[in-house]
Amino acid sequence: MLTRKIKLWDINAHITCRLCSGYLIDATTVTECLHTFCRSCLVKYLEENNTCPTCRIVIHQSHPLQYIGHDRTMQDIVYKLVPGLQEAEMRKQREFYHKLGMEVPGDIKGETCSAKQHLDPHRNGETKADDSSNKEAAEEKQEEDNDYHRSDEQVSICLECNSSKLRGLKRKWIRCSAQATVLHLKKFIAKKLNLSSFNEV
Repeated sequence: MLTRKIKLWDINAHITCRLCSGYLIDATTVTECLHTFCRSCLVKYLEENNTCPTCRIVIHQSHPLQYIGHDRTMQDIVYKLVPGLQEAEMRKQREFYHKLGMEVPGDIKGETCSAKQHLDPHRNGETKADDSSNKEAAEEKQEEDNDYHRSDEQVSICLECNSSKLRGLKRKWIRCSAQATVLHLKKFIAKKLNLSSFNEV
């Protein structure tokens, strides 16, 4: 099977931010037109504008920040294509938190998973590297378990009651992980309203 090598330069336009001209970090996509930028660059831009920096389409007249979303797939692609980028970014973030005297969030503590995968088993003893990697992986998993998804991308949801049969919630706004499903929300509402089954929601 013939393979064709593609230079990183040839695809740079697809994995770089139009605002800062650097590789995408915390890739964030405009839901209206699907153009992607660094999150910090896009948020800063939208503080004074309401259009997409690339195609100039109006994202939203008054609340453009509500119509952008974290693009995990694109960010994974960028990290896999650009050697050392993820490790360098994680290191910068750790240094930033240490400089401010703040606790480092669980998702950027220690080495990243991709960094561990690049350990050379033939360098300085395979067993030592594997033991260290396994120990770090176990510690990372423990941190994730104790995190309760607080380090995930967070979304705000308004729970409005449109039925007279159910009483409304005292606090209708909740903040939860972007990984939360409708089923999770139904179970949460059922518990708050003391319903016997979430199917009643």
